[in-house]
Amino acid sequence: MVSALEVHTEVDVKRLTVVAATAAMVAATLVTPAQAEPAAAGSAAQTEYVVLYKEGAAAADAQKAIEAAGGSVIKVNTEVGLATVSTTNADFAAALQGAAAIEGVTRNRVIGSVPDDAKASAAARKAVAKAAKSKAVEKEGRGGATGPKWGRDVKDEPLAGLQWDMRQIHADQAHRFEQGDKGVLVGILDTGVDGSHPDIAPNFDRGLSRNFTVDVPADANGDNIDGKCEDDPDGSCTDPNDVDEDGHGTHVASSIASPINKLGISGVAPKVTIVNLRAGQDSGYFFLQPTVDALTYAGDIGVDVVNMSYYIDPWLFNCADNPADSPEEQAQQRLYIAATQRAIDYAHAHGVTLVSAAGNEAIDYTKTNVDAVSPDYAGFPGQAVRTRTVPASCVSLPAEAEHVISVSSTGISKRKAYYSSYGNGYIDVASPGGDVYDTPGDTRDITKATLSAYPKALAVANGEIDENGDPTVPYVVKDCKGSACAYYQYLQGTSMASPRAAGVAALIVSRYGKHDRAHGGLTLDPDKVEAILKGTATRTACPNPPAYTYTRHLPDGTTATATHTCEGAADNNGFYGRGIVDALRAVGH
Repeated sequence: MVSALEVHTEVDVKRLTVVAATAAMVAATLVTPAQAEPAAAGSAAQTEYVVLYKEGAAAADAQKAIEAAGGSVIKVNTEVGLATVSTTNADFAAALQGAAAIEGVTRNRVIGSVPDDAKASAAARKAVAKAAKSKAVEKEGRGGATGPKWGRDVKDEPLAGLQWDMRQIHADQAHRFEQGDKGVLVGILDTGVDGSHPDIAPNFDRGLSRNFTVDVPADANGDNIDGKCEDDPDGSCTDPNDVDEDGHGTHVASSIASPINKLGISGVAPKVTIVNLRAGQDSGYFFLQPTVDALTYAGDIGVDVVNMSYYIDPWLFNCADNPADSPEEQAQQRLYIAATQRAIDYAHAHGVTLVSAAGNEAIDYTKTNVDAVSPDYAGFPGQAVRTRTVPASCVSLPAEAEHVISVSSTGISKRKAYYSSYGNGYIDVASPGGDVYDTPGDTRDITKATLSAYPKALAVANGEIDENGDPTVPYVVKDCKGSACAYYQYLQGTSMASPRAAGVAALIVSRYGKHDRAHGGLTLDPDKVEAILKGTATRTACPNPPAYTYTRHLPDGTTATATHTCEGAADNNGFYGRGIVDALRAVGH
């Protein structure tokens, strides 16, 4: 889930479920947002709403109700019945109440330009993105990490010796029997994918890839989010479908499907096809409409597996009737729950296996918790992050939606990572996502994170490589084949664990799938994929005693401790679910 740490730790891309490990990480139809216009006397500023139609209602009837209330539909997903609407009517929501074709309506965001005093340079936007992503993430900095080994002494891929994660799930052995099938499509719902990266390009499908996002200059309070559109590298509010200006999505894609090509690393399923289904902003926020659109598109084009390493903003936990929230906020969260589940159901019914990161908050999702990071995006003027108590009935999306496989993170020793959220009945399986403190002395070692592809443009922009193209920081690694060079970064988080489980799911479809008559390639019922994934996972019992205390000697000289309690049996518990995924067993060996 994004929410997360990166190592660098993952940057929560959100949000992104990474724990700070390194620096910068964190269409179907694309519609250009309506431009803000001067408000007439007595009217409100132009504002966006999301409107959910009642199930079974005719889209035409819903749109008539929206227009009668003073709204204009700028984008609609007819499969789910979710519309993004623009209006200057301050009473728009009230005017829709009681409409026969409408189930819910809530403010989305104000449409307007960045305030004059906002920083809008590329460098400033990077800083804003990092700040936004760190709201639900641990930031530790990168100093004091043990540098990577640079040897090319592994027979398969030059950097395979650094991929302890592949060995933990026996993916290296599984490749002797199954490397994936080009006809298996894996969708990356994330911040984008660098389709030109030398260790992704051979498996990247640019034709099917889509960007469902539009850059958001500022939130309802005028705080800078993605920055001015004209300052973006392409000078517009929309980015190409093969670009990742954050790095998180590229790391995820590489973890799943970097090819075996004598360059860098290999992914878990090195011959499957990657499809970029971008749902995340440059700044790491994930809004409802792009997520819903990406999921239904995945179902429509025959995607077999999707990875979702984030949570949908602005709520880490969505509560239907939490008294800590205003009536308007409760309505917003109910709408998010209903719309997300509809999209998940649609994708699942169309053959998509859905895999999601469990989150990096280091909490038990099955208990009452304190949410101190929501709402992390101001959709309502004056709205701001606050601390609220959330019961276990509140859900984090998409990880807690039905039909979604939730993945916790392990370190190199196979212990649950210190940052990984957990919960008996919440976690389905575990997978390696890295833990830089999973070391004999509980001190930070960057090589205990996970290594995957990193866009060169970001490494240059962040000053992580010098004029000769060589890394200047220990968490960035370079590898070359002839004149072609590629870059990789160490990251940790459940955002990194989830794609490795998704990679095993892709191997399962490749191994046991049948011809997809509708789309070509292969297909396999998502429930069968999930059953095989869980059934072949390595059963891993709770620690003994089950209350496990993590000790971390931080780079600043301080020591942090935290105790997490594992509940459940050896074959199904709150730390590991049904166990740690195993690629070799999953393909029948």
